[in-house]
Amino acid sequence: MDKWEMYMEIYQLLKQGFSKTSVAKKLKISRTTLYNYLKRSPEDMTTWLASTKQRRKKLDPYRELILHWIQKHPDLSASQVQDWLEERYPDLCVGESTVRSYVRSLREEWKIPKEPSIRQYQAVPDPPMGHQAQVDFGKVKVKHQQGKDIDLYFIAFVLSHCRYKYMEWLDRPFTTRDVIQAHENAFQWFGGIPNELVYDQDNLIVVSENAGDLILTAEFEAYRRQRNLTLHVCRKADPESKGKIENVIGFIKHNFAKHRIFTNLDLWNEQGWEWLRRTGNGRVHNTTKKRPVDVFELEKQHLRPISLSVDVTYVQNPNLTNSITRTVRKDNTILYKSNRYTVPCGTYMPFGKTVQIVIQREQELFIYDSETGEYLGKHTIAHGKGKLIQNRNHLRDRTKGINAYIKRVANQFEQPDVAKEYLEHIRKAYPRYIRDQLQLIQKKLAHSPTSLCSQALQKCIELQLYSASEFTDMVGYLQRQHRLNTSGKAVQVNRIQSLQEESHSILCAQPAVRNVNEYIGILEGRTK
Repeated sequence: MDKWEMYMEIYQLLKQGFSKTSVAKKLKISRTTLYNYLKRSPEDMTTWLASTKQRRKKLDPYRELILHWIQKHPDLSASQVQDWLEERYPDLCVGESTVRSYVRSLREEWKIPKEPSIRQYQAVPDPPMGHQAQVDFGKVKVKHQQGKDIDLYFIAFVLSHCRYKYMEWLDRPFTTRDVIQAHENAFQWFGGIPNELVYDQDNLIVVSENAGDLILTAEFEAYRRQRNLTLHVCRKADPESKGKIENVIGFIKHNFAKHRIFTNLDLWNEQGWEWLRRTGNGRVHNTTKKRPVDVFELEKQHLRPISLSVDVTYVQNPNLTNSITRTVRKDNTILYKSNRYTVPCGTYMPFGKTVQIVIQREQELFIYDSETGEYLGKHTIAHGKGKLIQNRNHLRDRTKGINAYIKRVANQFEQPDVAKEYLEHIRKAYPRYIRDQLQLIQKKLAHSPTSLCSQALQKCIELQLYSASEFTDMVGYLQRQHRLNTSGKAVQVNRIQSLQEESHSILCAQPAVRNVNEYIGILEGRTK
């Protein structure tokens, strides 16, 4: 809308009964601009508009030069025009909006549309089955259940032929060792190893690249040799060369993570894997028109078998002769420079348990069993004092799945089949917290007689009490009953003494009662 149309529209709206504030809002102009229009009569407005058309613009002296530039280079941006002007005329002082407006007017006057630079793509046939997998990283910001925003990081894998996917999440940035562990988990998920892996030039994997010659990080290079992996690293700033995984990253962000509430990392990963089975790999792919899980059944036969197990957290040939000895405390922690670091639950022993710690690069602390040399875990060394540094793998038993965990706990009862059925009821009642439930029951089994726990199990089944807390309460109740039944002390009942005659007279005494009218008279000021 030009200025004259704006002027006429203002008067028409005011004539229709709109207030000045409403007119300004409707036309999306400030009230100051509105009042400036209202000050002018139609004759003044005509004169003013004519003067603006004849007004000389600041860039008019450079008009021919700018016009030549945009005619020769139709895709030239206004920002480049400003830079070229300042390069040739250092004393020129002009704003960005002025240049953009001037260039836009020249394009409209001379009909020179800006030509965007369009990259041409060519459809590439899918690689053969088992040949290639693409890998990339992503980051999202989600809401914690406490209401605050947190950052989550993930790595995703996709088999290029069937589009079968895998992902893994962390609540901190990935390290090279995390990436290696994620590769191992992905290979287990796929049931094999593809012939080629495609990556970005990520600094967790690649140190530098020169005309195709790759220099990998030391840890990843050792892992690549151990697994005999073939890598293909894309050029910098070229995400289209691995478009399949780029689409997967966007799919995970907008279909799985968007608007999902974060509770804890374990639950988030479990939800992610369920999402993969249900949606990521279970729905028909828009390009292939097939379900990835169906095509994967054929492709997994072409993957290279996983021939050996790789422990990515173990330090090769640890020099325990130069290690530091520490005693495990009751809470399954060790002390190092006034900070506490966790060891796996169950490491502590009543008569003393020692471990060896090895410091790598002054950044990481590795823990080994003093007797067997078994690797127990690692931590990033913390700064400061008085901190508790936890490894989440030390907090729960993750060596096997839930089914194996239930079986292991059930075998500690006198009737394992009955116990397993009871634990399955708990699993149905508390599917998200089954590990915590099993840990609580296992802890009670470790500190109570087996026969007593079996009695408690029967009582819980009879009363349909399906939770770990109710089971532990029942064990405690039976223990108290057992102590009462086995105690040889007779319970003495103290006889209640009857009241004496004088005491009975005191009990029957009644207080004096005064008429309420006497109190009313006092309040009214009456005297006797």
